[in-house]
Amino acid sequence: MTELYQALSDLNNIKFSAYRTAMKLRRVQKALRLDLVALRSLVEVFREPELQQGEHVMDVVEVIHGLTALYEKLEEERSILVNIPLCVDMCLNWLLNVYDSARNGKMRVLSFKMGLVSLCNADVQEKYKYLFHQVSASGGLTDQRHLSLLLHEAIQIPRQLGEVAAFGGSNVEPSVRSCFRLAPGKPAIEVSHFLEWMSLEPQSMVWLPVLHRVAAAESTKHQAKCYVCKQCPIKGFRYRSLKQFNVDICQTCFLTGRTTKGKKLHYPIMEYYTPTTSGEKMRDFAKTLKNKFRSKQYFTKHPQRGYLPVQSLLEAESSETPCSSPRLPHADTHSRIEHYASRYVGSVCCLLCGGLRDEDQYLLRHSSPALDHDSPCGQHMMLAHLEHQDKEQLQCTLARLENENRVLQSEYRRLKWKHEEAASVPMLTEAGEPGSPTAGGTQDEELLAEARVLRQHKTRLETRMQILEDHNKQLESQLRRLRELLLQVQQR
Repeated sequence: MTELYQALSDLNNIKFSAYRTAMKLRRVQKALRLDLVALRSLVEVFREPELQQGEHVMDVVEVIHGLTALYEKLEEERSILVNIPLCVDMCLNWLLNVYDSARNGKMRVLSFKMGLVSLCNADVQEKYKYLFHQVSASGGLTDQRHLSLLLHEAIQIPRQLGEVAAFGGSNVEPSVRSCFRLAPGKPAIEVSHFLEWMSLEPQSMVWLPVLHRVAAAESTKHQAKCYVCKQCPIKGFRYRSLKQFNVDICQTCFLTGRTTKGKKLHYPIMEYYTPTTSGEKMRDFAKTLKNKFRSKQYFTKHPQRGYLPVQSLLEAESSETPCSSPRLPHADTHSRIEHYASRYVGSVCCLLCGGLRDEDQYLLRHSSPALDHDSPCGQHMMLAHLEHQDKEQLQCTLARLENENRVLQSEYRRLKWKHEEAASVPMLTEAGEPGSPTAGGTQDEELLAEARVLRQHKTRLETRMQILEDHNKQLESQLRRLRELLLQVQQR
């Protein structure tokens, strides 16, 4: 598992978060052999009585039992040799990393199903239907609370990879509201509403359909030459410019941002993960011809959105969605950091939609209705407001943590001094006579226990301070990049 996660760092040079996340999950999927597991096999394993209630809490023994049955069934159905102990260990480790980071040895049945169904080998629509039925009532309807549960379990997967900020953060309430807009005024939605919403590829779930496109593109070859690296044929994704004739880019060059010297790729772009047909070639030629006569202002006013954006600015921390595992002492800090990152991602997307087009939304194949955007001046004011507010909150948090650290250090020194003083004084018996170690020994043990607790708390605080300092540096680098983007937009 350690080797697997180290190998995932090779994909960090992909600049589009949806594809970076999907390609990491594809490697995990292959390592766990879940790319060979059919949904029907999972359904048979899930028929166990204890796996019928989504909110039932499983322990590690139950999880191991379910995974062992799954891999034994895989070996039998596929007639292949599977290292069952290794696969069970790896899959258990991954599920605990995602849904039980505190390592309490507990996870909900819904978490277990979400992790396995997301990475199994099945049509994406079938996955949507199955997952919806896990949180729907007997009438086939689900309310906002149960949909929140489902989306909360789903967002834990990119969160474990450190990519949650790009998908709206860990707060799923904006996604729930977005889905329920398809059934205005109704307290519950049907599976058709959920499938329609998922077909728009909402921001919080866009990584799942992209994962399926990544899997489909792996075996695809395109009879075309890459404009940048000259690879022919192009393997995997193929990106065709709809602004320039005969400009095709391979997935490595496009996703990592490689370009030829002195030449720049112009948007819009069409992505293909299956071989192109003659009809698609003619359609692309007609679109390119039209775009040749369109100005830059036209593309600025008519941006194509790749997924359904979910507005998730800083909202109340209280949510009906329960945590899969108990909150850690630093969970509140992490939540704030995710919200800050989400706000910055949102502002970056707004800027790029206004002028620059180098984000995921412009290469995802399906488009959703474009949104109206403020002027560059309004964007600049919004960015300045976010910068001032977030830096102020971070500085307050840092100051509070430093103050707590000072208090703890002084308390630690006081306890240490008391302990040394108690050790130097002769131990007294209950009658006042020296020689009984009971009272002094008990006091020493209490002092040592208290000192250990304080040391642990001090270490946690120092870790939190380091996290906040690192995040502050990241925010400053993002701000510098946003200022550069603003300057480029204004110059245009």
